[in-house]
Amino acid sequence: MKRLTDILYLILLLPVASVIIIILCILQKVIQGGPIFFRQERLGFKGKPFTIYKFRTMKEGKESDSERLTKWGRFLRSTSLDELPELWNVLKNEMSLVGPRPLPCFYKERYSKEQYRRHSILPGITGWAQINGRNGITWEKQFNLDCWYVDNQSIMLDLKILLLTIKRVLSRKNITEKDQATRSEFLGN
Repeated sequence: MKRLTDILYLILLLPVASVIIIILCILQKVIQGGPIFFRQERLGFKGKPFTIYKFRTMKEGKESDSERLTKWGRFLRSTSLDELPELWNVLKNEMSLVGPRPLPCFYKERYSKEQYRRHSILPGITGWAQINGRNGITWEKQFNLDCWYVDNQSIMLDLKILLLTIKRVLSRKNITEKDQATRSEFLGN
């Protein structure tokens, strides 16, 4: 049922989203040059790796995230527009619109058994943790919220999360962790 709901939402979203994506691709190329997209292996359903697609928000280099994050990238992140290419991952059934956010593969060995339960469903573009603090909460709280969602997911809860996501994106709160350009690395328990 969740996959069918994702497809129905995509049918509604794609006409507008595709125009926005094309405009952002052009702006990205003009403002920041190439590559346009950021690709990274993330852990998906049952811990299976997949490639996530986002708009690139940082310049290449070995500097810290705060030095690499561009002004254009800050705008994309603060508006969550950098996440739009993930609709491709939803189309490919690697992600859902709602679920725990997919994290880098190298975190796999750092999860407790309880935290790893977040991989028992498809990851999402938005989720329960994102509307309840996003990057402004601790990793422990995020994983607790993710596991709560795994245990309580429903079509109505997903609709609530999608609607609250719009509100959270417009408020532009908790985009980054306090005193960080992005978010600190999860080091395990």
